[in-house]
Amino acid sequence: MEEPLSPPSDMSPAEFRKHGHAVIDWIADYLEKPDRWPVLPNVRPGEVRDSLPQSPPLRGEQMDTILEDFQRLIVPAITHWNHPAFMAYFANSSTGAGVLGEALTAAINVNAMLWRTSPAATELELLTLDWLRQMLGLPAEFFGTIADTASSNTLYALAAARELHPELRIREQGMAAREDLPRVFIYCSEEAHSSVDKAVMTLGFGQSALRKIRTDDRLRMDANALAETVESDRKSGAAPLAVVATVGTTSTTAIDPVPVIAGICEREKMWLHVDASYGGTAAILPEMRYVLDGCDRADSLVVNPHKWLFTPMDCSVLYTRRPDLLKRAFQHIPDYLVVSDGTDAVNLMDYGVALGRRFRALKLWFVIRHFGVEGLRSLIREHIRIARQLSEWIDADRELERMADVDFSTVIFRHCPPGLADEKLDEHNVRILEAVNGTREVYLSHTRVRGRYSLRIAIGNIHTTEAHVRRAFDLVKKAGRAVS
Repeated sequence: MEEPLSPPSDMSPAEFRKHGHAVIDWIADYLEKPDRWPVLPNVRPGEVRDSLPQSPPLRGEQMDTILEDFQRLIVPAITHWNHPAFMAYFANSSTGAGVLGEALTAAINVNAMLWRTSPAATELELLTLDWLRQMLGLPAEFFGTIADTASSNTLYALAAARELHPELRIREQGMAAREDLPRVFIYCSEEAHSSVDKAVMTLGFGQSALRKIRTDDRLRMDANALAETVESDRKSGAAPLAVVATVGTTSTTAIDPVPVIAGICEREKMWLHVDASYGGTAAILPEMRYVLDGCDRADSLVVNPHKWLFTPMDCSVLYTRRPDLLKRAFQHIPDYLVVSDGTDAVNLMDYGVALGRRFRALKLWFVIRHFGVEGLRSLIREHIRIARQLSEWIDADRELERMADVDFSTVIFRHCPPGLADEKLDEHNVRILEAVNGTREVYLSHTRVRGRYSLRIAIGNIHTTEAHVRRAFDLVKKAGRAVS
């Protein structure tokens, strides 16, 4: 039997410098040319796991060996979101500034739950989100916090919505077996993100409490249908609670009529949450500020810097005009967290489920400072230009049909060769997507528009150029001819 080891020490500063330099050199090479690997790996499910030891090492291994295995086994099996031909989903691309901020976040390893547990982390988050608020043109009353994803922030917003009606006493008494509690309804469009469904399920409302409102000919929530549904529900004795509007829906990037929806919410005393996780970023462009029209009247709004603001995963921002209600939904202070820092101190743990809070603001602060507002605007403006160029190529091609407006940097279309029966177009485009992604040269995704299978090209990676998009377009055309 081997003698037990004495407790190991951490890396020496010399070792850390040696391996740290190697890691930074690798990252620099990776960010310089992220397309050196195929965007999609050529692996089967289970292959990566099978290539690795099935039990943990009993004794520590050399960092040289670990880094070698990272490059040999992990990197070739990655779907490379940093690849300029990654156009499948809303892109999230790492940038040098963001990576450095993330590295420093890991090094200092603070938990920003209380102001006292990290004053700088708390105050930098508040400041950086105020910068972003100004960039988006939102009013000064909006208070922001960072969570992991928009899914979490939508859940937090709907939890706060319950506190808009304290007479329901949901915080105190819950919802189960409450004969005194009216039926509660939440409303979104039929194009809203699945995170709304998940939030409604998680909060205990039940899926039947989510009313999905029909959309108009531009795939936007039909505000008249919303008003009619709310009125009908109220007449039945139900309690309409909240509406989730979307600025840039996931499938087609449609923009719901937020000003009209805001008026309905104000009249009916409902919480208005706006999911602007993708499209909201475009509002930093003066010419695109209109996409957030009416959002100044929202009770909450989510926007994701990790989508289109070149900040590494994960970094999702929730803004609210009612931080008092968000705090009421989540504040719970055990004795061991009671501190006496005064009423001016903000404790970020009070605004969501998480007690442990990473210093996510640091990387966003780095990114905004590194590029500057004008630099970020120029990047987003170029992506929008490329998307509009792509839409012109599609509109000029008799074999292609654009399926939705191009409001941002995502284009939805399908291949429609002359003579192919409509009922065969779905399978035809499925085969095209399989063929294009099978090249591992580009990565596209799909959606359904009014039930019709469609292809999506989403432009948002910092490395993506018009040439990359043209290549994707050409591959779709080539595949369309090959599978016809």
